[in-house]
Amino acid sequence: MPVGTLATVKGISASQLAETGAEMVLANTFHLHLQPGEKVISDAGGIHKFMGWNSPVLTDSGGFQVFSLSHLNKVDDQGVTFRSPRDGSEIELTPERAIEIQMALGADVVMAFDQCPPFPATETEIADACTRTHHWLERSVKAHNCSEQALFGIVQGGCNKSLRELSAKIVSSFDLPGIAIGGVSVGEPVEQIHNVIRHVTPLLPIDRPRYLMGIGSLREIAIAVANGIDLFDCVLPTRLGRHGNALVGGERWNMRNARFRNDHRPLDDSCKCFACTNHTRSYLHHLIRSEEILGLTLLSIHNITHLLRFTTAIGLAIREGYFAEDFAPWDNHSSACNTW
Repeated sequence: MPVGTLATVKGISASQLAETGAEMVLANTFHLHLQPGEKVISDAGGIHKFMGWNSPVLTDSGGFQVFSLSHLNKVDDQGVTFRSPRDGSEIELTPERAIEIQMALGADVVMAFDQCPPFPATETEIADACTRTHHWLERSVKAHNCSEQALFGIVQGGCNKSLRELSAKIVSSFDLPGIAIGGVSVGEPVEQIHNVIRHVTPLLPIDRPRYLMGIGSLREIAIAVANGIDLFDCVLPTRLGRHGNALVGGERWNMRNARFRNDHRPLDDSCKCFACTNHTRSYLHHLIRSEEILGLTLLSIHNITHLLRFTTAIGLAIREGYFAEDFAPWDNHSSACNTW
C-alpha cells in the first residue's frame, strides 16, 4: 500500500497512482484531523471522493504518532494529549476519538488505537504499552459501529518474545477481520524485525489478512511473505523518489550521478511505468540536477511500480508454486530480484 498521509501520495495524482497498479493506499488519521479536518472530508462525501481515488483506503489510527511525535505528547491510560505541530494547540486523541475520526473519513479499513513503544525501551515500558494497546483495542471495538468498515487490531510488544506472544493471543481473541504487527522498524536492528515476524505471524489467524506496518524493502518483504504476511505499507518508494533515487533491479540509483548524463537508455527496460516507457536516464538525471518537480514525480511513479511489480511477482510465484525457489529464503546475494 503506497502511503498517502494527507489523502495524497506525495507528488502523484490519483490517476497516475492507479496506473502503477496500486490497489490500496494508506492515509493518516492524526494528520488528516489536523488538516483539513474530518468534517471537511466527510462533507465532501468521504476520503475516496475527496482525493479522487476509487479503490480501497486504509487509515492508521494515529498510534504511530504516539511514537514519532513523543516529544509533543503525553500518554496516560485514557489516551494521548498532543501539542499540535502546526499551531501548538492541545489535541486529545483517545481510542474512541480515533475511531470516530476514521468513521468520518470513510476508509475501508480502519486501525485500532495503540501505543507503539520506542527502541530501545525497558521491559516495563513495553509491558505498559502492551497493556494500554489491549485496553485501547477493547475500547476501539466498542466505539466502532460502521459495518462497511473492517477494523484491524495491532500486536505490540517490541522485541520481547513473551510480550509479543501475549499480545498476539489477546488481539486474536477479538476475532477481527484482520490483524497488524506494529512496533517494528522503529530503530531496532533489521534481524530483530525478522525475529518478531517469524515468531508472531504463526500465532495469528491464518484465514484473514496479516499486515506488517511500515516495511517496504524487497528483502524484508520477501522474508515477511515467507513467514505469512499479506499486507505492507511504506513511505520508502516516494521518499527515495523525492530525494532523486530510483529503485532498479533491487538497487538504489542516485540519479544525480554523472554516469547518467549521456545515458539514453530507459531507466529500467523491464519496467512499463510511465517514466520508463517515455523517458531516459539522461532526461531523469537532467530533471533531478535541475531540481525540476517532474523528476521527483517520475521517480516516485517508477519506485512505486517497482515495489508493486515485486509483490505481484511474489503473488504469481505463490500461485504457481515456485516462491520457495525464487524468493525465499532471501539473502543479500539472492538473484530473486532479477527473476521478475
